[in-house]
Amino acid sequence: MRLVFMGTPDFAVPVLKALYASGHQIGGVFTQPDKPAGRGNKLKASPVKVLAEKYGLAVFQPARIKTPEVVGQIRDLRPDCIVVVAFGQILSKEILGIPSFGCINVHASLLPAYRGAAPVHWAVMNGESKTGVTTMLMDEGLDTGAMLISEEYAIVPEATTGEVYDALARIGAKALLDTLEGLQNGTVRPVPQPKAFSYAPLLKREHEQVDWSWDAAKIHNRIRGLNPWPGAFTLFRGEQVKIWLSELSGKTALYGQTAQNTLPGSILSLAKGGLLVQTGEGILKISELQPAGKKKMRAQDFYNGYRLKANERFE
Repeated sequence: MRLVFMGTPDFAVPVLKALYASGHQIGGVFTQPDKPAGRGNKLKASPVKVLAEKYGLAVFQPARIKTPEVVGQIRDLRPDCIVVVAFGQILSKEILGIPSFGCINVHASLLPAYRGAAPVHWAVMNGESKTGVTTMLMDEGLDTGAMLISEEYAIVPEATTGEVYDALARIGAKALLDTLEGLQNGTVRPVPQPKAFSYAPLLKREHEQVDWSWDAAKIHNRIRGLNPWPGAFTLFRGEQVKIWLSELSGKTALYGQTAQNTLPGSILSLAKGGLLVQTGEGILKISELQPAGKKKMRAQDFYNGYRLKANERFE
């Protein structure tokens, strides 16, 4: 097939690699404009642009994909299919109608579950035991198009969003190749999504702060769901502290204390390299933290560096 590829972040890279290696003709790659990054605010290319240039592919970086000029560029490329993977812009009805095989999106969930911008984060934060990848024929809605292929993936209990994200990127690459092959030979047909769905909204700061009144499992899932980005945080002595790694202690109380007489967020002790923290229900072990303006550190170093006192707590 003659393809146009649209994608931006790391998640899209394995798909572009697979397409390039498969022999499909990639007429052009559309990705987001370079953005300032780092201390010097130097412009940084997207991972997709870096790979596309390595392959010698034509790269387009429109600030707005819907302008007549850009639509004309896409039309001139005469794609049989447009492949979209975490591109970052919404396609117009006019663009959706250009390719004869339509526009195919690789979405990191088992649709219709977790439509939206952050499906992997929310699946992990909600403690799901499985998720997956769905290829779909795009329409004008938000992840509402007819499903083509779905591939399931089991989420292990301690997995972070980063680990699940990487696995789904690999699965998505194969699913996309299978989808294109199936569309060509007629073995893959669009299936409308069921009416019941769930939504995975864009993450906001309010989603990142730990609420210690939650039970230990919910907090643990929030921490691993926000790792490696943007990170769950709490407040300690009035300053922000990010929490990167945690584990369920299996304890509900410590040294005769109970949740009824210990405030949620109270730091109970240091045990086996982790801080034991009281939650609304159960005790959570915190093993890696990062105070504002500092590097990540082990719980032991945090404990020693801050000389923790009795009855101190995260808020």
